[in-house]
Amino acid sequence: MKDSKRLTAAILAVTAVMSTAVSCSSKKKDGNKKENTTEAQTTTETVAVSSDTPDPSMEIYWLSDYDINPGEAEKKSVALSLFEDVYGGKVTYLPTTAEDKYNELASQINAGAAVDMFPYDAAAFPNGVMKQLFDPLDPYFEDMGMNDSGLWDEMSGVMDMFAYKGQHYVVPYSISDPFLLTYSRKLMQSEGIDDPRKLWQEGKWDWNAMKSMIEKFISNNPGAYRWGINGWYGQAALASTGHKVVDFDGNTLKNNMYDPEIANAVSLTNDILLNGWYSANWRDTFPTDFNTLFLASSDWTLPISNAANPEADLMIVPFPKAPNADKNYISCNFDARMLVKNSDKSKAVATYIKCERLAASDEKMKKAAKEAATTVVKHQSGTFRSFVTEEQYDALMEYTDLSKVTPVFDYGYGMGEAMTGYGIYTNDTRGVMYRITDTEVGKDWEALKNTFSPVIDEQIAQYNN
Repeated sequence: MKDSKRLTAAILAVTAVMSTAVSCSSKKKDGNKKENTTEAQTTTETVAVSSDTPDPSMEIYWLSDYDINPGEAEKKSVALSLFEDVYGGKVTYLPTTAEDKYNELASQINAGAAVDMFPYDAAAFPNGVMKQLFDPLDPYFEDMGMNDSGLWDEMSGVMDMFAYKGQHYVVPYSISDPFLLTYSRKLMQSEGIDDPRKLWQEGKWDWNAMKSMIEKFISNNPGAYRWGINGWYGQAALASTGHKVVDFDGNTLKNNMYDPEIANAVSLTNDILLNGWYSANWRDTFPTDFNTLFLASSDWTLPISNAANPEADLMIVPFPKAPNADKNYISCNFDARMLVKNSDKSKAVATYIKCERLAASDEKMKKAAKEAATTVVKHQSGTFRSFVTEEQYDALMEYTDLSKVTPVFDYGYGMGEAMTGYGIYTNDTRGVMYRITDTEVGKDWEALKNTFSPVIDEQIAQYNN
């Protein structure tokens, strides 16, 4: 009961801080950035729930290439605030690099060092689990709030995607960074092309609809330099089928390279390339010259695309559904923390994960996060900073709503260098998963299938033994 009351108070306090910070930042100019930070920090100190003396059993050693704790002039995350204020927790950062973090983790475990929590990425499962780097979280479900009414219901299907021999090593508290297509409604209208978002809402947004739009865009001005799509979309195309190159039934990995739906996804990317619809120029924003219909990327490009194209009326839509798919399947990131092998702070890690889930699911937090994300600010020159409109934000929330979309995790992305390595950044030295989804013109699918399938079988054999 005490924790429940303090948790409610902490959520209200953090929400108040977020709202106050948004209000202050929307009234002040760039030159007052330092003043904004001071005011937000003062508000935090005034409003935040007073924590008890930190509990030594709740101190977590976090090995990662980034720190959960805020840096100078940064706001503390909601999850960390809850962990500290309600549970007396503390996160101690153990720095490493993205390239060395798995080697460092293995060394620390072998040395018996105090390491408790590690960031999830695709390499953690199944590769990291099979290498005995992590422990399952099932014994600590109560500490994670699994019995709390409704807290984890939305994520239950996602959790079970990562179940291994009846145990859960990866327990995502949310999904994020869906692969999307950014487009200009202004451009669509001027070209006489339907709005993809409306087609999504009507259940008509599929590969065929996208291809028809690209064909019309190109044919409207055949002498111009025009492209249908830019960016990286191969992984999203593969996921949109709902099928995986490497599947998993909870006990055994399976090679699906001969699945016709995998072949269909590769055929789609080939068609786009061979028709000359793909622009290979690297861009991190929707092109301001309007010579490309879709920018394929995650949602991180949207705010800066808005700033670069403030009058373009940009909108986002998921990569279209495969014609034979029964649902809207998406490729995205899974937000999770791993419990390190032999940690003696398992309950503390589980409690921190609970705080992450609370932060991701509480309606007050969602409202405050939306207000913060959609506050439009201009530079002193009058140009826009990166921003997201309220309509775009609502669309993004819809595209990560698990009642409307189904995320896909292909186990091939978590099986080491032979499957996911970048090699020396040439097509013939990359891992199997990137060779399947890359933008190499004129891929011979039959030849690639016959080449890659033995490699997949060889890798799977190491995990299934």
